[in-house]
Amino acid sequence: MKYLHTMIRVHDLDAALKFFCEGLGLREMRRKENPAGKFTLVFLAADETPDAEIELTYNWGSDEDYGSARNFGHLAFRVDDIHATCAHLAAMGVVINRPPRDGHMAFVRSPDRISIELLQKGDPLPPAEPWASMPNTGTW
Repeated sequence: MKYLHTMIRVHDLDAALKFFCEGLGLREMRRKENPAGKFTLVFLAADETPDAEIELTYNWGSDEDYGSARNFGHLAFRVDDIHATCAHLAAMGVVINRPPRDGHMAFVRSPDRISIELLQKGDPLPPAEPWASMPNTGTW
């Protein structure tokens, strides 16, 4: 058996791509447009793990509430510099729900409320502002 991907339904494909590609640095691996089924599939992966993909599923014209069920949990990504990654995402307007106060772990949410865990590669970074004194915001 081989793990292939995790599928996430998205309401705004452009916003989701901006978050995952510009924000987190994933790359679009391939795309499938299906006019008959009225959906688009976009497969993304990180450079270090190209076989572990995220499939963004965009159902054209859907206004279905995908909810925020906690049974899914989260996606996790290892990052080279958690402080820089959080600063980059914050500059893009992403709320840092659980700041990297410990220099090791942070949580954010995608535009479709998917919880994303960011983990520092290697040892934790020394605590730094603004993260060290920033409170948690919302849920993740």
